[in-house]
This record gives sequence, structure tokens and C-alpha cells, in this order.
Amino acid sequence: LVAEIEKKITEAFEVFDRESNKTVDVREIGCIIRSLGCFPTEAEVQELLAKIEIEEPGGFVHLEQFLPVMTEALLKRRFRPIPEDVILHAFEALDENKCGYITKEDLVKHLTEE
Repeated sequence: LVAEIEKKITEAFEVFDRESNKTVDVREIGCIIRSLGCFPTEAEVQELLAKIEIEEPGGFVHLEQFLPVMTEALLKRRFRPIPEDVILHAFEALDENKCGYITKEDLVKHLTEE
């Protein structure tokens, strides 16, 4: 199981390893974590990064530092997705006209003004 998880993490990491040198920009870590089916908040991403040694200058993360931290997070099932019924309830709250969809304009209004 651990070997499978590590392989999955390594494959996700390599997608963002543009130089093929086992490092990624620290700003890519949230995307990598989310591509693994985890949905942490930004605060949780920062908490995870605090456990990982980041190479200075430039802010790069090495696979060898990322792998054990992310393996542990996946094994402990951290950062699970929000349940579908909660997402549906949120959608219904935004669908004021009860028409089954939200217009782009309404979504922009909710995300930027309310």
C-alpha cells in the first residue's frame, strides 16, 4: 500500500517538475496535493509546508522531503473532500431563483461582493 501511494505521489510531483531534477516550485505544492484527491485549505497547505524543508533561495521543494510528509497525509486520510450534500446545499443557497443553475454573473457577484 505504501509503495502504491509513494508511486502516485511521485507521478503527481513529476508533472510539476519542469526541470526533471526532483524539485518543484513551492507555489505548486497546493496543486500537487489537490491533484492527489486531497482538498486542504490554504492554511493546511502552509502547515504541511512547515513540515517540509524548502530550499532557499527560490523556494523549491525536493521530492525526498515532500514524499514522506504527503505519504503520511494520504495514509491518515487527511484533507478529504467536502461531502456532496454540503456542496449541494451551498449551491442551492446560491441558486436564488431555484432554476438549477447559477449564471456566471451571479457567481462572480457572490464570489466578489458577498
